[in-house]
Formats: sequence, structure tokens, C-alpha cells
Amino acid sequence: MIKLAVSKKSKVAAFTLIEVMLAMAVFAIAGVALLGAADNNFRHINHLEEKMFANWVASNQLVAASLDETWPPKNNKKGEVEMAGRTWFWQQKVVKTANNEMRAIVMEVRANEDDELATASLMTYLAQTKP
Repeated sequence: MIKLAVSKKSKVAAFTLIEVMLAMAVFAIAGVALLGAADNNFRHINHLEEKMFANWVASNQLVAASLDETWPPKNNKKGEVEMAGRTWFWQQKVVKTANNEMRAIVMEVRANEDDELATASLMTYLAQTKP
């Protein structure tokens, strides 16, 4: 006589379809939030980089203006300079002070020539040198 082995069915622990879909939805929402945070961070880094380069351009132009020996400094002097693979547009504005032997120079830098607002603006004071 042949004996057949009858095995008891073992219980296998597995996830149901609803549990898997819920886990996928949670990971999808977390992924979208992570991408949004990364995009926001990238935009802020680009903005800070642009401000930093514009401040460097303004600083360089103020040094050039302080080395220029003409008095009084030329008002509304404009120019463009290449830095970091971009062209930056600067404008020098001279402001009279209470002292006739001193002028304030405001250097404004823009990423585009026709931008209304300056990307960076720095100011310094120059005194007339006595020969």
C-alpha cells in the first residue's frame, strides 16, 4: 500500500495589493517633496551665485574708479565686463557730498543692460588728492 504524505499548508506572510499600493503612494509623495526641495535649493544657489559675481564686478569697478585720478569722477559712466562666462553691465553714479573735496560713488551692476533693478550695488567715497 502506498502512503501519501499529506502536508499541512504553511501560512506565508505576504503584503496585500492594497498595502503595496499604499507604500508606493507614500514613496511617490516623498519623492515629489524631495524633488521640490532640490529644485528650490538649486534656484537659491543660482541666485546667490549671480549676486556674488555681480558684487565682484561692482567691487572691481569701484577699485578702478578709485585708481582713476580725474576729478571729479565721471557721472553715469557705463561699461560692460566679462566674468564667469557672462557679460555684466555696470553703471557708475557720482553723488555730491557736503564736502566739496569728497564724492560718493555708487556702482550698480546688472545681468542685462535693460534691467530696471540692479543685481548688485556698492558704494564708496573718494577724496580729491592734493598734488
